[in-house]
Amino acid sequence: MTFTAACIQSTATPDLRHDIGMLSAMIREAHGRGASLIATPEYCAGLDTREGRMFPVAHEEREHPALPAFSGLAGELRIWLLIGSLGVKAPDGRIFNRSFLFDPAGRVTARYDKIHLFDIDLGPGASYRESATIAAGETGVIAPCTEGMIGLSICYDIRFPHLYRAHAQAGAQMLAAPAAFTKVTGEAHWHVLLRARAIENGAYVIAPGQCGTLSGGAQCYGHSLIADPWGRVLADGGEEPGIVTAEIDLEQVAETRRRIPSLTHDRAFAPPSR
Repeated sequence: MTFTAACIQSTATPDLRHDIGMLSAMIREAHGRGASLIATPEYCAGLDTREGRMFPVAHEEREHPALPAFSGLAGELRIWLLIGSLGVKAPDGRIFNRSFLFDPAGRVTARYDKIHLFDIDLGPGASYRESATIAAGETGVIAPCTEGMIGLSICYDIRFPHLYRAHAQAGAQMLAAPAAFTKVTGEAHWHVLLRARAIENGAYVIAPGQCGTLSGGAQCYGHSLIADPWGRVLADGGEEPGIVTAEIDLEQVAETRRRIPSLTHDRAFAPPSR
């Protein structure tokens, strides 16, 4: 099956309703370009940053104003819509960084809470502690999407290849990696990591990213990317807000996995000793 996928590339603000309106217009434009699967970045609606910490606008899921807006849009346009992530209040007072997948009837068919949290030191003035405000997820998620299966992940997850291997072994033909990747790490690693995840698993990678400067001064890399199962970059969003699209042919997944059947070659082994 062949269809068009789109990545929305945007810059979130602390104004949730502004961002919902902006994203809705971009989603409509992507649909007008023929996209039937549309994905938005991590923390795509309502985000502030201060002193290396993420402060997404958060609500309990049942009260989150973004969800009925995006549900209605998916149902109206009859599209698959992956909202890269929103802030959802966790029971312990922190926040879940949660993806939502809507089907063409506007129903939430999958949720994923980001497992790996971005706690790093990049040098003077560049320290990030996502775990200070965000609660980690514990469960990998794959879900039906279009005529195939998609594995869900968020941003820093892309540095943990075993997550994507588990997705592929469970049947995922597409791997989603919405992000708000920093400019420093993006310039060094973004394309390499995403192409590697595609090549290792013989899967399409769909990775919408935030771009530009966020409130609080954090800089995002942009370069929303769609890669095919051979690791070829089909679309790259550059550094400015916009939309990129690419044709997805799920038969190419099957063909790539026939050519290099590495998913059938995994072997258990004893861990190395020191």
